[in-house]
Amino acid sequence: MNNEILENKMKECQKDLILLLNRLINTDGIHSTAIPALDIIRASDISEPLPVIYEPSLLVIVQGAKMVTLSNDSYMYDPTSYLVTSVHLPVSSRIIQANSQEPYLCIQLGFSINQIIDIVAESNLYLHEGKDSKRSLVIKKTNYDLFDAILRLVRLLETGEDIKVISPLIIREILYRVLKEDQGAVTQFAMIDNHANRISKVIGWINEEFAKPMKIENLADKVNMSTSALYNQFKKVTSMSPLQYQKLIRLQEARRLLLAEKSEAASVCFQVGYESPSQFSREYARLFGLPPISDMKRLRSSTGINPYNKGQI
Repeated sequence: MNNEILENKMKECQKDLILLLNRLINTDGIHSTAIPALDIIRASDISEPLPVIYEPSLLVIVQGAKMVTLSNDSYMYDPTSYLVTSVHLPVSSRIIQANSQEPYLCIQLGFSINQIIDIVAESNLYLHEGKDSKRSLVIKKTNYDLFDAILRLVRLLETGEDIKVISPLIIREILYRVLKEDQGAVTQFAMIDNHANRISKVIGWINEEFAKPMKIENLADKVNMSTSALYNQFKKVTSMSPLQYQKLIRLQEARRLLLAEKSEAASVCFQVGYESPSQFSREYARLFGLPPISDMKRLRSSTGINPYNKGQI
């Protein structure tokens, strides 16, 4: 099948997906579906840069466009491309193309490393065997086979009785097609005891114990790495140091607590591991643009998507 035919078929898939998503949802926000790993995201306007945590997932924009910034690197993607992230990453996310007539529409499909290991084990997919880790966030060009599989998955939402049996098969197909284009960014975490796999464990520990004091030497000992190797490989995967990563996770959790539980800033400060309220307020304002109290007033008066309800935007 030549490129022109494939491009036309992909455009037809996109049109069908837009119609289908508009039938399924008509309000902005992050919408859970009857398929547990699948969320649908809709927005009728562009957004300000918003710090969020991306979980391991595939993000496919059906309409509109988004800019994602990881550390000092920015990535733009739209219906011609898709984003994959294979570990928890604190990023800045901004919708840059959306309006009420043509809202931003995005499919988010979460996955686990065990799913990746299972697919790799039963296929001839290339496993990244190099010592150096790769960036865990990648943008790839969308293709017809992927769009077609996503369309078939979303169609199941209109025929609920088929979801339990068929959705796992289509999700497996989608992940397989993503991994075929992966070049190591995701499959590197499926290898036992390589650098990327060890960094993935470190990321898990930081997310679980972010409020506790952290020494890179202790983390390195846990995964049998030197401190310099851990630092370098961690930065290759996440674009930041372990301490920078911990700080962002702390501040993201502080914001979630302030918004969801309406706690006092001083109390949240200690909950997430800060010892100095003034330092907490300074670093919070540096990341979110306003000190905690002012930021909460802005968020609670906003009509936009609240990323702490579920998932990411």
